[in-house]
Amino acid sequence: MSDVEQPTPMKLAVVGAAGRMGQTLIRIIHSTPGAMLSGAIERVGSPHIGSDAGVLAGVGKLGVPISDDALAAFAGVEGVLDFTTPAASVEFAGLAAQTGIVHVVGTTGCDSTDDAKIALAARHAVVIKSGNMSLGVNLLAVLVKQAAKALGADDFDVEILEMHHKHKVDAPSGTALLLGEAAAEGRNIGLGQHSVRVRDGHTGAREAGTIGFASLRGGSVVGDHSVILAGQGERITLSHHAEDRSIFARGAVKAALWGRGRKPGLYTMLDVLGLDT
Repeated sequence: MSDVEQPTPMKLAVVGAAGRMGQTLIRIIHSTPGAMLSGAIERVGSPHIGSDAGVLAGVGKLGVPISDDALAAFAGVEGVLDFTTPAASVEFAGLAAQTGIVHVVGTTGCDSTDDAKIALAARHAVVIKSGNMSLGVNLLAVLVKQAAKALGADDFDVEILEMHHKHKVDAPSGTALLLGEAAAEGRNIGLGQHSVRVRDGHTGAREAGTIGFASLRGGSVVGDHSVILAGQGERITLSHHAEDRSIFARGAVKAALWGRGRKPGLYTMLDVLGLDT
């Protein structure tokens, strides 16, 4: 029997606990050594308030009732996993800063104002924010950056194609934008000034140096992303296909565990995975 004292499991809360992603997060926390569910939050008026979060997620009774009091829940945990909406994530960032816990943000669709507020909260809390929490996508982003740098804008155009289920409300996806940022960084340009989000009608020839986006929606697709580098007579495609949203949940839990005990600041999954270049 080992005399080495094992660290206590990290107490985590899930916001949006009754949703598809929330339930997936609860299942992954329950199966991850070193993590335990200690809080579950839903919106005010949710029919799931008071329900046992474990029962709802299909892992059995955990003794964690779903609450609509986020501040009280945050006060009793060390980290919160947040795949909700931009407005909610901004609110949760403020509460996480107030209670000094780790805030993992997988929410997509945030604008520059939302991002600025979350970054401000990161002065007082560990905030890990990414458009995609999976290992594969973050590795893909590193490859995209390298490819865009090696294959100059004069010779190769960059197009990003993504497809998600019909219920997704933002476009392009957070992952597509993450990949676009990687390509822009590789070429030392700003994505905001060089991206093309919509093409319709007589658009004229493609402007050199731009990064194009195309979004498809339908069915139950978890997430497909392809970065196409198109040159004269050749085309390179770098792709990732998500088959199960648990890959995002596993990444989020890994991020929370990584953030435990770190200094306040704004981090990404590249930091968590040691892929920051």
